[in-house]
Amino acid sequence: MKLLAPSILSADLANLSQQIQLVEKAGADWIHCDIMDGHFVTNITFGPVLVEAARRSTDLPLDVHLMIKNPDKFLEDFRKAGADSISVHFEEVIHLNRTINKIKELGAKAGVVINPSTPVSMVKDIAEYIDLLLIMTVNPGFGGQTFISNSERRISEAVKLRDDLKADFLIEVDGGVSKNTITKIKNAGCDVFVAGSSIFKAKDVSAATTELKKLIS
Repeated sequence: MKLLAPSILSADLANLSQQIQLVEKAGADWIHCDIMDGHFVTNITFGPVLVEAARRSTDLPLDVHLMIKNPDKFLEDFRKAGADSISVHFEEVIHLNRTINKIKELGAKAGVVINPSTPVSMVKDIAEYIDLLLIMTVNPGFGGQTFISNSERRISEAVKLRDDLKADFLIEVDGGVSKNTITKIKNAGCDVFVAGSSIFKAKDVSAATTELKKLIS
């Protein structure tokens, strides 16, 4: 099954509940929450309070992506706020096995994120223990960026890694996902498609969601 995860980074936060309900009714499977702290990336977005607000707005799984320094300090906060899955960056976490285990102990699905310049092979020794591998197809920090062209190869490499290890993690893609790129991302082997600007900046949020959902079905 292919899953669509609209990113509320691009949503109208003054009408967050309404925006979430629009995408939910149009066929969204997850709600993606991009957390940025101004340190790991230069942008600052939001924290557990907004995740909690999203939780009150929907029963869909909340997929929380931590682009922050020292994510271990905040795992419990985001889980308590309603996160169903929590993903941390390979580039930031020193004791990755410990962090993945902690996320699972909290009752959430555990994911690892890799930046565009991080080889897929770097996650080989953690891949058997994760629920999600999130491949960044733009450099993290801001919405609305252009899809990096070699990303299809990286997605295919993740599929091969999963097959070789007989692992069962989902492959998630975040960055530049739109009606112009989503088919090639699907063909490369993506399972979960994070889309922000292409949904929430569209003239018709519901129609944009429905169109992307059809393209991955």
